[in-house]
Parts: sequence; structure tokens; C-alpha cells
Amino acid sequence: MNKILGNSILVLLLVTVTSFTGMAQKRTISGVTFDAKTTVNSKMLLYNGGGLREKYFIDLYVAALYLKRPSMDADKIINGDQEMSIRIELVSNAVTREKFVETVEEGFGKASHGKATKSEIKDFMGFFKDEFKKGDKIDIDYIPGTGVVVKKNGKKLGTASGLDFKKALFSIWLGTKPADSSLKKGMLGKV
Repeated sequence: MNKILGNSILVLLLVTVTSFTGMAQKRTISGVTFDAKTTVNSKMLLYNGGGLREKYFIDLYVAALYLKRPSMDADKIINGDQEMSIRIELVSNAVTREKFVETVEEGFGKASHGKATKSEIKDFMGFFKDEFKKGDKIDIDYIPGTGVVVKKNGKKLGTASGLDFKKALFSIWLGTKPADSSLKKGMLGKV
């Protein structure tokens, strides 16, 4: 009897550990799964947090923030000069290229950190020439000394140079006037 009970407890313990290990490897937000780790510039980054961007009760996209070390300090993240990444996946066909560009341009206008010139913003928006569709993935990777490298569905679209530009761009999601305050909280791991 003790052997059966002992084996049952061992099996239960293994199932529990396996479940937690599986959860530690992936994060799912509104049906979109993010890895617990990613690599930028040969540096391993950890999932910091993520959330859903909604507008007028429409789910638009999910976004996740990856950092070298987890942090809930938005200012420290925005001003940081080390590898980091924002991963976005569109969950609606309501996000058109035009609406995305318009929203990001508005975000730059509200940026609480850094500085992006009109020319830099125009060049950045020029990366997004193709139409958007549900399921598209946009990676915004910051690499010190290089700048912000943007990819869509794994294809590099371009690079925007400078830490000041990165600060302005990241403050769209994490600044004092974010695009979506609940998304900001999620990306900072505060939910």
C-alpha cells in the first residue's frame, strides 16, 4: 500500500513539475503564444510581460517585451542602452498598414522620452510598405550601437539608428502617455 501511495505521489509530483516547466517555456495572450526566451544580437532575452492592444472593443494586436533581466521600471527600460525587443502579432484584419502607420506617428507625437525627428519618423514608417493581415508578426529589436532593427514575418525591413530614436519609439508603449495603459502594465509584468 505504501509503495502504491509513494508511486502515486511521485507521478503527481512529476506531472506538476512538467506542467510548470511547460508554462515557463511559453506565454499565451489572446491565443498568441510567445516564447519565454528570444535572442537579439546573440544575447539571450527573457519574456518580461505582454498584453493585448484593444481599441473600441476590437482586439488589434498582442505585444510582448523581452529584456536581459525582468523589470517593471518603464523609465529604466526606455532609457536602457542594452539589447531588448518588442514582439507584436496582429490578431485582427482591422489593423491595416495605414492605421498602423497613423497610430505609430501619433505615438511619436506623445513620446515622453527621447527624440525622433520628422525625417527619422518618415524613414521608419517607410519600412512598412506592404499591407498588413491578421497573423503578421513585427519584431522591433534594439541593438546598442546599431539602433532599432525592424522585421516583419522574419524579413528585415530596415534599421533606425540612435538611442534617442529608440527611447521615443519604446515610449509609445511604455511612456507616460502610452498607446494603451493596460498593454503597458502587461508588458511591464504588472498584471
